[in-house]
Amino acid sequence: MNWDQIVSAMNSDPRMRQLVILAAAFLLAVVVRLFFSRVVRLFTSKTVSDVDDLIARELRNPAVNTVILVGILIAFKEFDAPSIAEIVVKGTFVTLIGAMWMVVLLRVGRLILGVVSRNVDTLAFVEPRTLPLFEMILKVASVGGFLYFVCIAWNIPLTSWIASAGVIGIAVGFAAKDTLSNLFAGIFIVADSPYKVGDFVVLDNTTRGQVLEIGIRSTRLLTRDDVEITVPNAVIANSQIVNQTGGPAEKMRVRVKVEAAYGCDVDQVEKVLLASVEGVEHICDDPVPRVRFRAFGGSGLVFELLAWIDEPVFRGRVLHALNSNVYKNFNAAGIEIPFAKQDVYIKEMPEGGKSR
Repeated sequence: MNWDQIVSAMNSDPRMRQLVILAAAFLLAVVVRLFFSRVVRLFTSKTVSDVDDLIARELRNPAVNTVILVGILIAFKEFDAPSIAEIVVKGTFVTLIGAMWMVVLLRVGRLILGVVSRNVDTLAFVEPRTLPLFEMILKVASVGGFLYFVCIAWNIPLTSWIASAGVIGIAVGFAAKDTLSNLFAGIFIVADSPYKVGDFVVLDNTTRGQVLEIGIRSTRLLTRDDVEITVPNAVIANSQIVNQTGGPAEKMRVRVKVEAAYGCDVDQVEKVLLASVEGVEHICDDPVPRVRFRAFGGSGLVFELLAWIDEPVFRGRVLHALNSNVYKNFNAAGIEIPFAKQDVYIKEMPEGGKSR
């Protein structure tokens, strides 16, 4: 059988055309697999990083499966099938292809974002603390593109759906305004990054804890009582946030305020306070501890002992040790710590008020 006979047979017999199309699809699929396993692998093996190897591995099977599915779909069109059957088969195959590539896009996107976030010098705005924001954008873009692709495949008119979605969106927005406010607040927190996981923060000078997790809806804090608190992001966005771990260094200054009675030796008080720092763990040598004479109080002279600690987590135990040392050293040095006293004077006894 020569080439003209083959072409004539294909034109007259749809089954012959289907077999040729399927054979060509499977042959092309083999070529694609060989391309990834030989050519692409040759190039990726020359690079230092294994990221390109992982990306090529993720793309290989979807590319091969896409070629086969497209070939089967083209071969199906050779049938004289009803239009409804053609729409169903076409929609099913295109949906499978779209779902397959949506999963691949999510995996490859997460892989690339993870690599970029670990190399902050490449893209400064993509880093571990902003990674959840970009992962969420990747998910929304992937799922949105997949749904748009499916609507086109099933011949679904998008104009009416978009109008309906707008009305439904307004209703859902009013019903879930708190959830949406937490969602947008979480995006702004991740983008603005006032704190990161592991930081010690104080919210409105009341709630203090270590950040365990920064979510899109809420942030989890662990207090010093080992109690986990989940704070909605909308509440945090409207709160005053004090990041005790932030700044140029993780060091934190602790203050011990104490009064000494009037008439005491100011220089002696300063020496005693500085001596109270000796032997206390987690206090930094730089900056050095210092004492400040703050004010003339109602009952005595107000002094403040200032010292820096390595990390905010040590604040409680350091203050305990400093307060104990200050009290012991003041007693040993004979320095009186004044306390509030009230003297009551009776000008005269009321009539009939003789004691019995």
